[in-house]
Amino acid sequence: MGASQSVLGTLDGKIALVTGASRGIGRGIATALAEAGADLALCARDAEKLAETAELVTNTGRSAECVVADVGDSGSVAEAVVRTLEVFGRIDVLVNNAGVTDDNLLIRMTDDEWERVIHTNLTGTYLFTRAVTKPMMKQRSGSIINIASIIGIMGNAGQSNYAASKGGIIALTKSVAKELASRNVRANAIAPGYIETDMTEELTDEVKQKMREAIPMKSFGVPADVAAVAVFLAGDASRYITGEVINVSGGLLI
Repeated sequence: MGASQSVLGTLDGKIALVTGASRGIGRGIATALAEAGADLALCARDAEKLAETAELVTNTGRSAECVVADVGDSGSVAEAVVRTLEVFGRIDVLVNNAGVTDDNLLIRMTDDEWERVIHTNLTGTYLFTRAVTKPMMKQRSGSIINIASIIGIMGNAGQSNYAASKGGIIALTKSVAKELASRNVRANAIAPGYIETDMTEELTDEVKQKMREAIPMKSFGVPADVAAVAVFLAGDASRYITGEVINVSGGLLI
């Protein structure tokens, strides 16, 4: 039994659907859920990268189904949920992780830059959440985990579109939690700080050092730090927690 299972219980028998599972935080969450015992439906647009994540999942002994889907397209989202139900019969956990950035100062931001980020991050979260609501309500159980960001709480210059999308996800999470609590369906958000991913690798050393200095713990997080919280929120150890936002930021919001 792995550490995540012994401390937080097991996710054996649970089915989790993870969006943006092809890389970074999404891949880390998917593999951590598998290590805790869950079988996975993996969603993203990149089939090749999804297959790489699926291999990591199956290496843990769990099942993985790759579902190529566009989170911003309601038809594609509906098909992804139907496919997951056809393969696994139920959805116990939804992780809305898919997201993009398209940074610019507000005065220079184009309509396309605004719409792309809002549509993928916020509308995509809404569409997948709406799509799993009926099956989760019917089975009277479920955990919806939305990946927000500390930027959605504190804001950031040059990221008004991203901040608005992530702040919207937090508000959506709280509203969904209130709507679905009576059916034993929970909704919570994780707000990561600076996490080492492909995106942070593109930053200069000078920018990285400046960012580290602003963090009380003086270091970036890694996908596993976010994944550990997702495992907790997916399982019975968090059965009485809903509508919350858990910051994973090394103390940046202190």
